[in-house]
Amino acid sequence: MSPTLAAALEGAAKIAFVWACVLGAVLPNLIWVERRMAGFIQDRPGPNRVGPFGLFQAVADILKLLLKEDVVPMYADRLLHTVAPLILLVPAMTTFAVIPFGSTIHLFGRDISLVIADVNIGILYVFALTSVGVYGLVLAGWSSNSKYALLGGLRSSAQVISYELAMGIAAISVFLAAGSLRLQRVVEYQASGTFLGFLPLWNCFPQAVGCLIFIVSAYAETNRVPFDLPEAEAELVAGYHTEYSAFRFGMFFMAEYLNLIAASAMMATLYFGGWSLPYLHLTGIFGSLASIAVFAAKTGFFIFLFVWVRWTLPRFRFDQLMNLGWKVFLPLSLLNLLWTGALVLWGVI
Repeated sequence: MSPTLAAALEGAAKIAFVWACVLGAVLPNLIWVERRMAGFIQDRPGPNRVGPFGLFQAVADILKLLLKEDVVPMYADRLLHTVAPLILLVPAMTTFAVIPFGSTIHLFGRDISLVIADVNIGILYVFALTSVGVYGLVLAGWSSNSKYALLGGLRSSAQVISYELAMGIAAISVFLAAGSLRLQRVVEYQASGTFLGFLPLWNCFPQAVGCLIFIVSAYAETNRVPFDLPEAEAELVAGYHTEYSAFRFGMFFMAEYLNLIAASAMMATLYFGGWSLPYLHLTGIFGSLASIAVFAAKTGFFIFLFVWVRWTLPRFRFDQLMNLGWKVFLPLSLLNLLWTGALVLWGVI
């Protein structure tokens, strides 16, 4: 087999594996988990009718969206109204290409790196895609020709731009410590030693402030509670997707959950060691499979955190949201960058 064909088959296999996990396993179960947790926190049963324990409720919802009539407002811009969900969904789907989900595995005489595209500008790729996604929100709000949708789109653009700055600077601190923009290298760096002699060299310990900024900013980037101002039901009906229905509304719904999963995977990768586990270094194929399980468990924890926070905290006012991003997180992220630079200079990390 030629090297080109082997590389193509390897890439196709990794893409199929990632999408089987994300779309086939995580996404339907995540919808069920969110609704069951909402019921548990609010002291009610949650979905329990469709299938055992309500497990098929997500499938029923997807079928409902596929079979409903797709209504477009009379005075909407039909082209942009159709394209906007795609602009949001496609970046959400392609973010997973650079996130390493395990260590190297040896199969068929080849060492296969468990990341779809191990590029040396992985984090720039991720931030570029998240920046493109906001165009989908703004165009959805503008093209609907609705004041509620327009206000939701404007809120979303202001929110994403505000928190991207603090999030990006927090991420810069991670790559300053690792000495590379490759996400695989960031994980290997965190698995390479200890901090203060007894803690794992996970970035969440020397960069605790940056870790907190990144996690909270990820909630704002994904428009999740308590930062769901772009679709605040109390004043904007449903925000930027007020005038969407059927499959195109389902695309917004799907993009939100894909962004949630991607953000959880990025938190695990940048600050909590990714697929590595401290004090335990397994080798061979079992070690590779264990690294995939470790990464899945860490990502699952942050997904659980997203759901837990949604049904626990109230929504911020918009002025509180903007003040937090510009007056608190931006200065703290710059201080965290200086702190990390000092730790690198002194040889602590």
